[in-house]
Amino acid sequence: MELYEIKNGLEKAHLLLTEYFETCDIPGYRREVEGLEMQTMETSFWNDPTNAKIIVGKLNEMKKVVDGYDRLQSLYESMQETYGLVKESGDSDFQVILESDYQEFQTLFDTFEKQMLLSQQYDHMSAIIEIHPGAGGTESQDWAEMLMRMYQRYADKKDYTIEVLDYLAGDGAGLKSVTIAIEGYNAYGHLRAEKGVHRLVRISPFDSAKRRHTSFASVDVMPQLDQTIELDLKSEDIDVDTYRSSGAGGQHVNTTDSAVRLTHRPTGVVVTCQNQRSQIKNREAAMVMLKSKIYQLMLEQQAKDLKEIKGEQKDIAWGSQIRSYVMHPYSLVKDSRSGYESNNPKDILDGNLDGFVYAYLKANHKG
Repeated sequence: MELYEIKNGLEKAHLLLTEYFETCDIPGYRREVEGLEMQTMETSFWNDPTNAKIIVGKLNEMKKVVDGYDRLQSLYESMQETYGLVKESGDSDFQVILESDYQEFQTLFDTFEKQMLLSQQYDHMSAIIEIHPGAGGTESQDWAEMLMRMYQRYADKKDYTIEVLDYLAGDGAGLKSVTIAIEGYNAYGHLRAEKGVHRLVRISPFDSAKRRHTSFASVDVMPQLDQTIELDLKSEDIDVDTYRSSGAGGQHVNTTDSAVRLTHRPTGVVVTCQNQRSQIKNREAAMVMLKSKIYQLMLEQQAKDLKEIKGEQKDIAWGSQIRSYVMHPYSLVKDSRSGYESNNPKDILDGNLDGFVYAYLKANHKG
């Protein structure tokens, strides 16, 4: 690498670090890290394990930002000194050190930049995912279940907590609908990249003639409201219905009417929850889902541009997909929004989604 290239790179790095320090409020991050660390030391901190895990996740992510910035700043200052020595002495050993440090700086900066992409208002929240198959019966229902597994594996890799809130089994295979809560700091920030129609092309395992089939499924993602946002819903506006749970895939079938359906009459929003044996717990979970959906509707109504929050509403059909997964006659997964692609569909379906997630976030970053 030529010395002038490193010099230009250092000047660019300095501008970017200065910009991030100001626009991302690094001092504010430091103060919040201190406050969160004090919370974790309180004796009652682990009384609510779910909330405690979210706080710990938030603390760890914010510390990564602060530590990442500090490491970049320190490395930048060290490179400035080494650059001065190389310029004065022309020593080749110093230049080797400088080139090595510069490569490390670029790698660290890429990681830091990805962290800063998750800085929109609701990114820090947990997520609720709904998956619905398109037309096509068993084919699309099986595809919907494949997507469910993909997100479960992605959540596992991120150390998020997964809970299936509602599951309606398909006709013979797959699913007709599923609602999943994925809890953890920045879960929504990562998973909002998945909202839209997903298309699969493969040789159908359900077709005895081994023909190629195209299937569609829609994925909706919304932030799960936390204690920082209050939404007061009138009980008289909500219809509550109970019914016997079918259980996920026929398992754990309840003998009591523990499943709950909530209907908010003013908006027409309907949610169901049947994952718990207790009707009370199902009702509590359904209320969280209902509030999250209604809050999302409020955001959409307030937004000047609907696409900023919800994205264009499209049919679950050809030409409307955000991402295509082709397994035959060739192997390719391609996102139509960012242009990012992979030639390993199996790896993607195993939950290795970060390439697609960060490509989308970068393409849609508002700065």
